[in-house]
Amino acid sequence: MGTSKYNISNGVNRIIFDIETVGTDFEKMDKDSQEYLLKYSETPESRQETKEKMSFWPLTAQGVAIAVLNPDTDKGAVYFQSGDKKIEPFEENNIKFVSGTEKEILENFWKAVASYDQFITFNGRGFDAPFLTIRSAINKIVPTKNLMPPRYSANIHIDLMDQLTFYGATRKFNLDFYAKSFGINSPKSGGIKGSDVGRLYKEKKYLDIARYCLGDVVATKKLYEVWRDYINI
Repeated sequence: MGTSKYNISNGVNRIIFDIETVGTDFEKMDKDSQEYLLKYSETPESRQETKEKMSFWPLTAQGVAIAVLNPDTDKGAVYFQSGDKKIEPFEENNIKFVSGTEKEILENFWKAVASYDQFITFNGRGFDAPFLTIRSAINKIVPTKNLMPPRYSANIHIDLMDQLTFYGATRKFNLDFYAKSFGINSPKSGGIKGSDVGRLYKEKKYLDIARYCLGDVVATKKLYEVWRDYINI
């Protein structure tokens, strides 16, 4: 499965990360951009679908929360945007919450992961890592780590989506479905779904987004432990 027991043993500094994103307001984009994005959307339904997908594209969205968690110490942080609302840094259960602009939370993320050798994500190669890399370039930030090493070597980046589907041999499921299947408390159990993030951001419920993002890395940690103990042979 691309890695070995040795490579996930004690002595390797590893960290889990996850992000939440919000799409640009379509109506505020210039006309040429609007027409380009909707070029192949021929029905009202497909146009709405395209607008909703904008939150997943780094050229039409921004990161609003980044959670990191050390699975060996259970210490971590959530870096999140809080708009024009000032939220002082605070700590809960060994997790630091630090607000800032998108550029600031990206800078904090790259500083936080600079000393780590191994990264654990759920679909991080398919979404989080490329998104962070492109948004960092847009904000003129140089990454401290390459989050996209060769796909079939999980020594540096363990993407649990890849590992649990055996690199596409079986069907993909979302984190919520995997969590429930393995008896793990799902981050969705709190009543928030990923599709709610845009609305919550408009409602200025920034801490709700931050805590939801934290829930994702906690669930990812427990899913990683299942993979480590029972699947990674």
